[in-house]
Amino acid sequence: MVECKLKVLMLAPTPYFSDRGCHVRIYEEARTLQSQGVDVRIVTYHLGRDMPGIPTYRICTVPWYKKLTAGPSWHKPYLDILLFFKALQVARSFAPDIIHAHLHEGAFVGYFLKKMLGVPLIFDCQGSLTAEITDHGFINDGSILAKCFAALEHFINNSADFIITSSSAGAHDLVTHWQVPDHKVKAVIDGVDTAVFRPYEKNECRSALQLPLDVPIVAFLGLLNRYQGIDILLESIALLRERKGQIHFLIMGFPEDQYIHKCRELGLDEMVSFTGRIDYAEAPLYLSACDIAVSPKISLTEANGKLFNYMACALPTVVFDTPINREILGDAGVYARFADAADLATRIEELAADKAGRESFARKVREKAERDHSWRARGETLLEIYRGILKAVRSEK
Repeated sequence: MVECKLKVLMLAPTPYFSDRGCHVRIYEEARTLQSQGVDVRIVTYHLGRDMPGIPTYRICTVPWYKKLTAGPSWHKPYLDILLFFKALQVARSFAPDIIHAHLHEGAFVGYFLKKMLGVPLIFDCQGSLTAEITDHGFINDGSILAKCFAALEHFINNSADFIITSSSAGAHDLVTHWQVPDHKVKAVIDGVDTAVFRPYEKNECRSALQLPLDVPIVAFLGLLNRYQGIDILLESIALLRERKGQIHFLIMGFPEDQYIHKCRELGLDEMVSFTGRIDYAEAPLYLSACDIAVSPKISLTEANGKLFNYMACALPTVVFDTPINREILGDAGVYARFADAADLATRIEELAADKAGRESFARKVREKAERDHSWRARGETLLEIYRGILKAVRSEK
């Protein structure tokens, strides 16, 4: 007898696809599952663009909501109500076997769909909800509102049949801090397609992008905000300027306007180029123009997906010393003290001056990306989780 194709309804309460880390995880998970015979449908907000080959359904247009960047918003509740009704409409014709909900809002919507449809809910958790909204300065830590969000987070965590996390630190936090049973949690960290993200000829890329050919270039790719450590990075660049460092920085991402202004105020214009938002498909070419990559992200629970792309493009990578970064890079990373701008500047400066060291790290990170971080392997892990949950649910009936 021919086995029926597994059908998965993905909930993405975000303006997918907008060329940022969370969206890359959603896209790559869906793509690798499709390549392994799974029928995947994505339901998301009205903003963003459709990616090729993956059926995507959107809520009705909300003309006043135009936010593409990450972070909390008081508009989210009514957007998620619209997401629920759109997902319900799609589910009635699609008849999914599993709901795969991204982010806490997705899992909250997924809980009600689970009750109505009678199918299991997988929660794809990319960090603590309460930690995120306090890190973004949306609410004050310890406030009554923070306690309300913590109660909501606890409910969401316990509403899913299984939780996958984007880091082992996230899985540990769920078990130790949120008391989720450890048999219901598994880390499925991000991956990378090393056939797409690979090194291209450096000088050709630099010439095409009109970048200097005679100095080391340091790449940053991602959202530009305090949470991603951009303010610390600019402090480090200012220190390097004082040390007369001959280094250039290519900062790729959005929203860039406030940081362009800050660079001017600090007198860093000649050391920094901003690209604005770049297409995910063009990221390998931009990264290949560089010699070093940096990620000064300051979250201790959220994943750091850009590292996989850095590694696949053979870029020696400087990060803060956190469990999440260690899990991804291992001994192939260059580590600075956490949230220390001076130490970050020193690590970048040392690497920029050491061509042989850069070449050694470049080989290490590329080999590790190919060996340990393929999306194909991540997809196989997801399939195992799906089948295990379906088997458990059916045995209970």
